[in-house]
Amino acid sequence: MTVFRHGGMPRREKYGADYYRIFRSSVIQCICRLHCNFGSSRYTEYMKTAAQSEPKDEEVYVMWSSPSRLFKKRDREFFVNILAIVFLLSVILVFVREFVLIATVLSIVFLIYVLSTVPPEDVKHRITNLGIESAGHFYRWEEFADFWFDEQWGQKMAVLRPFMSPRIIILLGDQKPEKIREYIAQHIPFREEPDRTWVDNAARWISEKIPLEKPQA
Repeated sequence: MTVFRHGGMPRREKYGADYYRIFRSSVIQCICRLHCNFGSSRYTEYMKTAAQSEPKDEEVYVMWSSPSRLFKKRDREFFVNILAIVFLLSVILVFVREFVLIATVLSIVFLIYVLSTVPPEDVKHRITNLGIESAGHFYRWEEFADFWFDEQWGQKMAVLRPFMSPRIIILLGDQKPEKIREYIAQHIPFREEPDRTWVDNAARWISEKIPLEKPQA
């Protein structure tokens, strides 16, 4: 049996509406308190982070110059073998009417020719307490995950791996790896073994199985 009060609203619905308003008010108060506390904690955390990230005076550890990239002067046999491979690939691609791939292969061959005949220019490198600068680009230490040393064609290099971008390769030139490691290892971890990808392994396997020039004695 439903009991009606003044105004025609059932008592059961009237009590339900009152409970709903009380519950809603309590929830709003809790949300406001949480928001105030969370905002205060975020502000405190932000101030601590800002204080820690205040600009520091730059201290230069070492500076040197080296070629901007790896370079190896190729002999005539290398280019003859490259042209022979490209000719065979082009004949196969013509039969399957893949003219776009032919243009791509020719572009790659032209790039290899340029990189193998034009010596790289020398660029400056600088290691500081804030980061490392190479060829006019500055990288902060916070951007890197780790680093290691590698060697190719008798040229030693430092490989730095950022979190969100391609690797940074810096040729050491006349610098000793032990000295460079001492400076960089103060800020980012050092790997004893190079972190090679499947592309590096595939390129190494192809160069060993299909040599394009005679190995140097």
